[in-house]
Amino acid sequence: MFRILLTAATACLTLAPGAPGAGAEPFRLIVTHLETPLAPNSVLDLALQEGYFARAGVEVELIRVQQTPSALAALRSGAGEMANVGTDALIRMAAQGADLKAVDSPNKSLPFLIAARREIATLADLAGGSFGVGRLGSVDHGQSLKVLEAQGLDPETLQVVSLGQPGVRAQALMAGAVDATTMSIGVLTTLPDRTGIHVLVDPETYYAAAPVVSKLDVVRGDVLRARAAEVSAVVEALVLASRAYAADPAAWVAAMEKARPDVARADLEALAAAYAGSWSVNGGLSAKELRYTSDWLHESEDFATTPKLEIGDWVDFSVLDGVLARLGVVEGADEPTR
Repeated sequence: MFRILLTAATACLTLAPGAPGAGAEPFRLIVTHLETPLAPNSVLDLALQEGYFARAGVEVELIRVQQTPSALAALRSGAGEMANVGTDALIRMAAQGADLKAVDSPNKSLPFLIAARREIATLADLAGGSFGVGRLGSVDHGQSLKVLEAQGLDPETLQVVSLGQPGVRAQALMAGAVDATTMSIGVLTTLPDRTGIHVLVDPETYYAAAPVVSKLDVVRGDVLRARAAEVSAVVEALVLASRAYAADPAAWVAAMEKARPDVARADLEALAAAYAGSWSVNGGLSAKELRYTSDWLHESEDFATTPKLEIGDWVDFSVLDGVLARLGVVEGADEPTR
């Protein structure tokens, strides 16, 4: 059923005169990575590389910047039409009056896990130990402690250490500087030597305890009004690419071998297996998860002075709903609740 839906939908995406973007300026998509990432958000790059955007009839240009603040600045200045940014930053900007709306999430949450030194065999062993986070009071700090608490560990027993980016935290863990930390499965898989560490909380357990939508594709209001057909085409292409890689992990491996020849095929195959349930086959917008994310963010210190908004103030479901009306919904995965 899934393969039939995918094939039929792909067949409909042929570049034709009058298609979205035909003869128009390129649709600029701002991303916050400098090379194709080893994660589900690789679909942003692969949809271009593998021709999904072209078949949707839209000419896409990737604009690469470092981190969400730069992406939002570029988007608001008109340097791009869409940006893949952190949900927390979007909500802050919307609360300040910015006319920005999320239209989909091809990478709503990286498959995060908690890794620990081999000596920390169970969560009980972590009590009284040290835990590395990006920054005290940050999203990853609060999210990780919530996950640990859900598993029965009292966060008050931990010594929390601010270390920076996931790669730095992973190196600190391997060096024994901390007892445990959060990282993505991609970071873990590509570590050169994992003999001294192991997975303490797997990605499925982590997300079940804290279903936080971490990233969204965002457009300005004027783009949504003036270039609606292209926005829809971009979203449709991303959904189809996600469905292709969910249906056939080997296709993702083959595409990534072209995009990242520096990564061993065995590592790509391991990641493809790990991402089996992580693709946004229905566009990644669940009102239930978005409400949870908003409620959870507003419990953190970072959002103490940020007014709480309705979801409709920072999300527009209409584009994705139109795409799903054309393609159909894949049941049992990535539920598009409204």
